[in-house]
Amino acid sequence: MNSFKHIVPVLSTLLLVSCKKFLDVQPIDSVSDGQTIIDKTSAETATRGLYRALSADGYYGVTFQSIGYLSGDNVQWTGSQSIVQQFISHNVRADNANVASAWNAIYATINRANHIIAKVPNLTDPLLTESLKNQLTGEAYFVRALAYFDLVRTWGGVQLALTPTNSANDKNGIKRSSVADTYAQVLSDLTAAEPLLPETTNRYRATRKTVWALRARYHLYQSEWALAESYATKLIGDGTNYNLVKPYSAFFANNVVATPESVFELSYSTTYTNGHRNQWQPPANNGTRQWAPSDAFLTLVNDATIGGNRNTLVAKTAQGLWYGNLYYRSPATDPAYVLRIAEQYLIRAEARVQLKNLSGALDDLNAVRSRAGLTASTAVTQGEILLAIENERRIEFAFEPHRWFDLLRTDRVAAVLGVTDKNKYVLPIPASEVLIDGSLEQNFNY
Repeated sequence: MNSFKHIVPVLSTLLLVSCKKFLDVQPIDSVSDGQTIIDKTSAETATRGLYRALSADGYYGVTFQSIGYLSGDNVQWTGSQSIVQQFISHNVRADNANVASAWNAIYATINRANHIIAKVPNLTDPLLTESLKNQLTGEAYFVRALAYFDLVRTWGGVQLALTPTNSANDKNGIKRSSVADTYAQVLSDLTAAEPLLPETTNRYRATRKTVWALRARYHLYQSEWALAESYATKLIGDGTNYNLVKPYSAFFANNVVATPESVFELSYSTTYTNGHRNQWQPPANNGTRQWAPSDAFLTLVNDATIGGNRNTLVAKTAQGLWYGNLYYRSPATDPAYVLRIAEQYLIRAEARVQLKNLSGALDDLNAVRSRAGLTASTAVTQGEILLAIENERRIEFAFEPHRWFDLLRTDRVAAVLGVTDKNKYVLPIPASEVLIDGSLEQNFNY
């Protein structure tokens, strides 16, 4: 069945905590039944299920994230499956199973959000306060905004599904929206989420601050420099709750979670593990090392004048085999990092360059460099500073899904990666989806 018409499975009974604990702690394992949101208990359970969908293997658990870095130049594929090599060689086919997995997982997440948005505001359970209704609805708007943001930057304009799916035929015939309209939906959802959410710090659940962080990224992608700077400043200015922890590895090493570096991360448990770890760790550490740091990246990150103390991102086996070490825990309870404060600094740095505030841009760039144990940048001109920021982002977010999208949004793919066919700058719509729904137009040349 077409996952775009996904019907969320029946929920399992869960031990629910108080409203305060629900808002303050990381999500517990759960499965959502979006069609059975009838009271406070089921509304909270559905929201936990929303985060479960966001953290699933097809989305931030593995597959979507891997598209962002396999398509760049920091990672090499060591396995035999051609479907993964297609991203590295930029010859992705419409029948690629990973493309379908990511697409399906993102739309399944959207559908869960749609159920919450449609149903929670109308519930009459006396135990469900208005503030909690707002909180849960705002979380759903935020997650839906993130999902459409990820869809549009990966596939271009997509079908906008804004109501719950209840049958297999509900969404037949929806035409793809334009890129502009899809981005407009992202902003609409973020705008709706912001006043509904509390201005609190929660690194596992969406709050007003989480919205600000995604808005900073959104406005950067839209070249809306003043707004990007403004929203990034909201997070950077909150030094009590967010700061660049030192050294670089302090946000992920020694089994830490939810450090002040993190604006929004996804949690995993011994019964619900993060699939990244197995792909990165070598057989000596009971992994498969299906993907590994590229030779070019190893040269950069191990250069003390470029990588600084970020060489902790990589490690080497006794046999001399290099591997990525961002995901290392056993069992694989490593968080998935969605929004970090370092990104906010580099967003503001880039925005300030574009606004001709070069000294301010260098201040932000050098804050990130200082945390990495590096000296101040020697860049002077606008062009030099922009390139310095690009290079800093490459190392800072090497194993997070940024590099490919950074080169796309700055129109640097051809110059850096040598990919001159702009048709390859978006992925194909999964062939299975196009086959099922004749109104779903395939991207050009796929």
